Parts: sequence; C-alpha cells; structure tokens
Amino acid sequence: MKEKFKVTGMTCSACSSRVEKTVSKLEGTDQVSVNLLTGTMQVSYDDNLIDDGKIIEAVEKAGYGASLDSGDAPSTTGKAEAEEASKAAFDEAKQMKHRLIWSVVLLVPLMYVSMGHMLTGKHMPDQPLTMVLLQVVFLIPIVVLNKKYFLKGFPSLFRGSPNMDSLIAMGSAAAIIYGVFAIFRMTTGYETGNMDLVHRYAGDIYFESAAMILTLITVGKYLETRSKGKTSQAIEKLMNLAPKTATVERNGIEVEIPAGELVTGDILVIRPGESIAADGEIISGTTSIDESAITGESIPVEKQPGDKAVSATINKTGFIKVRCEKVGDDTTISQIIRLVDEASASKAPIARMADKIAGIFVPVVIGIAIIAAVIWLIAGAGFEFALSIGISVLVISCPCALGLATPVAIMVGTGKGAENGILIKSGEALETAHSVDTVVMDKTGTITEGKPKVTDVLNFDIDQNQLIEIASGLESGSEHPLAEAVMEYAGVKGIRPAEAEHFEAVFGRGIKASIDGKAYLAGNAALMGEAGIDTAAIQTTLNDLADQGKTPLIFAGADKVIGVIAVADVEKASSREAIEAFADMKIDVVMLTGDNKRTAEALRKRLHIPKVIAEVLPSDKEKHIAALQAEGHKVAMIGDGINDAPALAKADVGIAIGAGTDVAIESADAVLMRNDLLDAVTAVRLSKSVIKNIKENLFWAFFYNTIGIPLAAGVLYPMFELKLSPMFGAAAMSLSSVCVVLNALRLKRFKVKRSPAQEAAREQMIVRSESAEEPRRNEEMKYELMIQGMMCGHCQKHVNDALSAMEGVSAVEVNLDSGLASVTAEKEISMDTFASVIEDAGYTLVK
Repeated sequence: MKEKFKVTGMTCSACSSRVEKTVSKLEGTDQVSVNLLTGTMQVSYDDNLIDDGKIIEAVEKAGYGASLDSGDAPSTTGKAEAEEASKAAFDEAKQMKHRLIWSVVLLVPLMYVSMGHMLTGKHMPDQPLTMVLLQVVFLIPIVVLNKKYFLKGFPSLFRGSPNMDSLIAMGSAAAIIYGVFAIFRMTTGYETGNMDLVHRYAGDIYFESAAMILTLITVGKYLETRSKGKTSQAIEKLMNLAPKTATVERNGIEVEIPAGELVTGDILVIRPGESIAADGEIISGTTSIDESAITGESIPVEKQPGDKAVSATINKTGFIKVRCEKVGDDTTISQIIRLVDEASASKAPIARMADKIAGIFVPVVIGIAIIAAVIWLIAGAGFEFALSIGISVLVISCPCALGLATPVAIMVGTGKGAENGILIKSGEALETAHSVDTVVMDKTGTITEGKPKVTDVLNFDIDQNQLIEIASGLESGSEHPLAEAVMEYAGVKGIRPAEAEHFEAVFGRGIKASIDGKAYLAGNAALMGEAGIDTAAIQTTLNDLADQGKTPLIFAGADKVIGVIAVADVEKASSREAIEAFADMKIDVVMLTGDNKRTAEALRKRLHIPKVIAEVLPSDKEKHIAALQAEGHKVAMIGDGINDAPALAKADVGIAIGAGTDVAIESADAVLMRNDLLDAVTAVRLSKSVIKNIKENLFWAFFYNTIGIPLAAGVLYPMFELKLSPMFGAAAMSLSSVCVVLNALRLKRFKVKRSPAQEAAREQMIVRSESAEEPRRNEEMKYELMIQGMMCGHCQKHVNDALSAMEGVSAVEVNLDSGLASVTAEKEISMDTFASVIEDAGYTLVK
C-alpha cells in the first residue's frame, strides 16, 4: 500500500536524505520519496510486514517528527487544510525576515565596537574589558534570535548526521567559546596586573565573527524559505475554480445547495455564465461551453443533449440541465487537484552541493582540530597554545563562505532574471534548469497567441472589403470567438459591419441573416449543404486551410459562395526562434497539446518542431512528463493553462507563461512575464551560468580551507614558527566570504538575447526618447515607452489608464507582448514624468 506522511524538523537536503535512507532500510518498504519543500514523505510498503506506526517510530529515532497525513489528497472540500499549510509557510518566511532584520540592526553596532578602532586608526580603548562586555550585550540577542541553528545543528551532529545547521552552529560556537576563554584570560590579566595579557587577548575577541556567521547564513535561509508556500497556494487556487454552490432541481423545484452536498443523479440547472459544479451528461438545452480550464483550448465547444459536461468549465450561451455522474472528489477538477498535490509531494528535492559535503567536512574538521590540539599537548606545548590551535582550526573552517556559495549566486541570478522579465521562484528551479535536456511545450497560449485571428480572406465575385463588411455584419450577432476574430479583423481594417436583420443561429452549423433585403449564410460546409449551396469548387481550398490548422468560415449569398475567411490560433512571433535556440543547445523539444492531430501537425511543420503529441487529456500530460523522467530525462514543462498545472508540478522545472492562469503560475517554478518563449531559453542559459558560478564559489571556499586549515593546525610552526592565530583565521574567513560575493556579482554582467521584435521595439524606444529630449512646439508629440513588469491583461489596462490620465495625452496604445507603449501627446512630456506615472502605477520605465 501507499501512504503519505508529514515530516517535521528537516532543514536541508542532508536531513531529507537521512529520513529517506532510514525508512528505506526498514523491512517491507518498497519506494520512499521525501520532499523537503513540502515536508512530506510518500512510502510504498507491504502492510503484512510493516505498519505506519513503525515508519513513524523510525523517523522519530532519526531525530525528526512524523505523523500520518490525512490520507487523501486535498479536495474541493479541504480548502481549510490547504489554506493552513500556505499560511504556515508564509508565517515561517515572516519570522525569518524578522530574525534577519534584527540581526542586522544588532550586528552593525557590534562590528563598530569590535573593529571601530581599526577603521579609524585609533589605539585600543583604555578599558578593553568594558568594550568586550559591550560586544557580549549585542551578541546575546543575535544568538537568541538565531538559536534555531544551535537547537537543530548540534543534535544532528551528535546523531552522526551533520547538516548545514551543524556547520553554522560549530563555526559560530567556536568563535563564541574562544571569546569567552579570552575574557577569562583578560580578567586574569587584571587580577595579576599583567596589562600586556589583557591587551593581547582583547584583540582575540571574535564575537563579531559569530554574529556575522549567523546573520549572513540567515540571508540565504530566508531566500529559501520564501518559496515553501507555493504548492499549497496552487492547490488553493485550483479549489477556487469549482463553484461553491450549485442549483439543483429536486421534485420540480430549483434549490441552491453547497457543491459539496451534490450526489450522483442530481439534476444541475446551469444558466449562461455559470460554472459547472460536477461531471455529468447534458439532458436538455444546447449551448457552447468554455472548457479552457480543463483542455486549455480557447474556442468554446458546442454542446447538446447527450454530450458530456465537465466540472469547473463555464456555460457560455444557452440554458442547460446536467445529470451529475461524478461529484466531490471524483470530479475532473478534483482529480487535477490530486495530481498537482501528488506530483509536488513526489518531486525529489535538489540536493545542494554544500549539504552533501557537510556530512564529510564537519567531522573531518572536528577531528583535525582535536588531533592538532592533542598532538601539541603531547609535544609539550602549553594548554593555552593547544586550545588556541584547536579553536583556530574551527574558526578558519567556519562555513560562512561555504554557506554563501550557493544562496548569493542564486540571489544575484534570480535578480538578473527578474530584471529581464523572468520570475524564478526558487533556488531549486534555478539549479535544476541547467541540466534540462528535454523541453515540453503546451500549444495554445504558449507557442501560439491563444486567441483566434483571421489569417486568410478569399473573395469570389465580390470586392474583398465588401466581403468583410458583410461577414462582420453577419457575425455581429454571435458571441462565438470565431465571430469575434472576424469582428476584430474588420475593426483593424477600419471597415464598418453591415446592418444584419432576421438573425438566426443554426446550432452546430452557423448563422443566417439578411442584409439590405438579401439572404446570407455564414458557417461550415454542412450549413451550405443544407441550404443547397454547392461548395465542390472550393473543397480543395477548404482542405488546404484545414491541413494548415485553420478553421474556414464559408460565407454565401442566396445561391453561391461569396468568400472564405480562415481563422486560426497563430503562433507567436518568437516561437520558431525559441524552438531553434533550444535545438542549438542540444535540448529536445516536444509539443504536448489537447488539440486535434491535424492542427498540431500543421503547426509542427511550420515551426520545425521535432516531436508532437496531440489530443492529450490533462491527466495524460502529467503521465507523458513522468514517462520522459522514467527514461532518465531532465524535463522542463512550459504551459499556461489550468490543464497544464499537474504537468508543471511534475516536471523537474515548470515554466508558466505570464499571461496564463493563476494556477499555472503558482504551480510553476518560473514565470515568463513577457509571454515570450525566448525568455525560457534565457532562463536555461542563466541557470547554466549560475551553476558554473556556484561551482567556482565552492572551489574557492574549499581551496581557502585546504590552505588555511594546515596553517591553523600549526604545521609550519616547528620550521618557521608560523602560527595562524584565531584573529587571522577569522580575517581569512571573512576574506573568503568577500571573494565568494564578488564572484557571484559577476553574474550581473549576464547578457540577455532578445527577439528581433523586442530589439526593434527597444531601438525604437531609444530613438523616440532621444528625440523627445529636443523641445518641439505646436505639433503633435509621439513617444514610445518600454515598460517592464506587465504580466497580464489587467496590467496592460492599468498602464493604459495611467498614461491616458496624464495631462496633454491624447492617445495611448499598450502592447503587452513587446512591453511597448505608444503615447501621443499635445505637448512635450519628459521621460522623468513618464517614469513617475508608470512607477506610481506599479511598473518600471526602461530608460
């Protein structure tokens, strides 16, 4: 059987690895997967040989807490649990931030008191013991604030499973212990009148080193903690998709009840605009249903009695009744929720290099410190000399540089990504992306625009503009997305729709209407056949358009076809370039779509996509990702729809398109704010640069230890009387940290490759900005502004409204994809004024 457990007390990958190894050793266990991020463990075991009690007992013996999870994945009725998990994660991040702020506030005066005389060039204070005790006053609250490292680090060390907390606790404790020892020596100096002894040890107080270790490591820990609430947030948003109430017909009376009380066989009454609360069969009424929440496809599906209706989809036009077949946890939306939860829980955490090394590094350093001290005692050295040697080894081996090697590089890398519209939500995602060898892409809204557009206009024995005028007039009475595409095209062309009368919708076929007393038809070949209009002459054209993935709309008069307008979900301008860029990086590209094979194949040919898998259901998307991972591939999934959420969570790296649904964005590890696939290429390139930087940081951190530890152990003292005092050890430790930070800052020079459209828009913006600096009067002013931070249609509207409200502005056009805003004004407006307005709106003007 398979059970899910909650595990508490884990702080790093060494902890999760120990829990996994401990449970795996138990007789009867088959597969064990521990997720550090979610604090969960999934175990497959033979219940004839072992039970959950023994598994919990084994985890507790390893030093961690464990309990059996509720048993079921979160359902639409378990929102409280999901909200509680999300709140707990963010509370943890809030507490970490509180610790960090106060640690920094106390560290600054501590550093001044301990090292201020060095910075100012003054002599040691006349009352050094007073200054040392003042350091203790500042140090104690910093230690109390960060006591978690000691309470977890030392027990892990004593159990024989040291982790990063153990390194932090050992390094800071070594500095504190030596400081306390130095205070005792100073008091001895005062008692004996030996002021040389007092001043010598006054320079060997390294409380600031202990405080610095705790504070700097907390910076990295805080960055990691912020990402822990994402999984429960995604599940919570999924739950919000399903309606909370439903209208049912019982005994001929309509009753509104909570959705959780629905039972199989209930008759749902669903009006236009309402969401469907359960899976079932339509028993009366015709309509079109927006199934984008489940299939990801933007075009609503025509439905009639006998067709299936799916939970969390939206009834667009008609009044229907649905007989419930699957309710509660059995609905499609609940199954997707379960998939997201299980995929998140089974995702193996990324083991940090420093955590892996910690298990060997810490005991080795402790052993060297003890052995060095003992050898010097045996050699006849005094106890103070031997103790100084031992503590010097521990101080110089302080894990500050080791702990900073990864988080600082990740912090700079994620910041660089954010500057360029790539929101990377965790260090794990940034680490994993460098090893991706397969990229799986959704089609609608990811590779394509996600919105139908007119691609071809074919007119027969009629002027093209006249055809568009008639077509838009016929479609003006329809709310279908294909009709909206025709209307939008007419608007772009500046053509006013003809006035249609006697409008009649023919379900599943098209529409009929009259214009200027003449009858016209608009729809598919079936409608034309019913009206006796011959389409044989254009059949080849219709087939060719269909082979290209386009939907042909046929327009006819009373006796013949007058034109064909093809509508399709067109690919984005940079999609082909991005796919080629992945190929150049030796990364395989797979398109995974719920669309039909004919449309998918047409897109594959146009964009030269190596592999396409079409007609895939949401649950199957996740299975395809799992199959690729089973073959040994590192998989990145790029998507935008709710139906992509399980696949995004299951993939090694999930990348969501910024204009996609909230659920897809929350389930993903990274978000492309500009909706440009080239940014996914940049994310992988950035990951490779960050990993290279981390390896360099770790190399220098250990290179410094390789040189410093023998010096601290006194290896050169017999020959050259060269002994590395704790003061120089702490200085070397600080220098190594500075080197690591400076190396990480080199990532700021990372160059982003923009698409031709982005480059053209940027160059145009620069030209416009330069020309705007020249004063011009009595003429219309035009500005092109590059705006950073827009993620969706709401952002686009917000920016448009902010610019339109500016004095003197007469017209505004904002392009979400390129991030470009075109502004027409009746007077000169400075770039600083634009920047102020845009920043007040919550966005950034790129100058």
